[in-house]
Amino acid sequence: MIPVYPYYGFEQVCKAQPIAFPPQHQPVQPGLESKMQPRPIFENPAYCGSGKLKGKTAIITGGDSGIGRATAIAFAKEGADLVIPYLWETSDAEETRRRIEQIGQRCLLLKIDLRHKKNCEYVIAETIRCFGKLDVLVNNHGVQYPQQSIADISEEQLYQTFQTNIFPFFFLVQAALPHLKPGSAIINTASITAYAGHKTLIDYSATKGAVVSFTRSLALSLIDCGIRVNAVAPGSVWTPLIPSSFSAEEVKTFGTDAPIRRAGQPFELAPAYVYLASDDSSFATGEVLHVNGGAMVTT
Repeated sequence: MIPVYPYYGFEQVCKAQPIAFPPQHQPVQPGLESKMQPRPIFENPAYCGSGKLKGKTAIITGGDSGIGRATAIAFAKEGADLVIPYLWETSDAEETRRRIEQIGQRCLLLKIDLRHKKNCEYVIAETIRCFGKLDVLVNNHGVQYPQQSIADISEEQLYQTFQTNIFPFFFLVQAALPHLKPGSAIINTASITAYAGHKTLIDYSATKGAVVSFTRSLALSLIDCGIRVNAVAPGSVWTPLIPSSFSAEEVKTFGTDAPIRRAGQPFELAPAYVYLASDDSSFATGEVLHVNGGAMVTT
């Protein structure tokens, strides 16, 4: 059954989500949202769409859970049909699709490994086959493997992190570009680590720095085409990536180092993606929105 939450503002979120999460760890990334305790809050039922994305088709990679799921549901409320490529988390993906269909929009799920260019091309081809067009591309998936020292990052891990976190962004845009028109939007998920760094996530932070530069350069490249390219840089957000990458002990205090003194919930990020996908942000390109609980970063 899909959880139904009341509206959560700042005070309510603080009460609903303890500062210290229960110790937990999932052995395989990207992890399952259905196994998290407490479950992330992926929807604000008080959010009512106003047709900002009516009639549009959007791809959200990693839209099965976490920030991607919250964004997909918000997009659906704004009138968009969704395509959600995911790696293996079918139960989470099906839950997301059920909610999107309850809202009244269509959702295509694609279980696929985006590290391979041919698979990225397949995602775009299936989107066009099913919906006939593509208006918004959200590159959102990623992995992270904490290591205490750069010396502990194996060659295999380095390839895995870069092949997952940045290569598919290039492949998807390359395949999508012939189908994007003036007014289309590309949104990339970066991270606070691209600006503040992270002592145990050196390779992950490097890929997120690449995402920022990719966003800014691609925006300049596509500005004459009328295609906007922007990014969101989340801070600490309670998603399946957290218990599947950090130890149970680290999870207990996850997010408490933010000025707001708690982790964010996925639904708190979704409106930023709606803004960047819609005409509300028609004068914004090459920008990075920082949604990080008050951290002061140098942009």
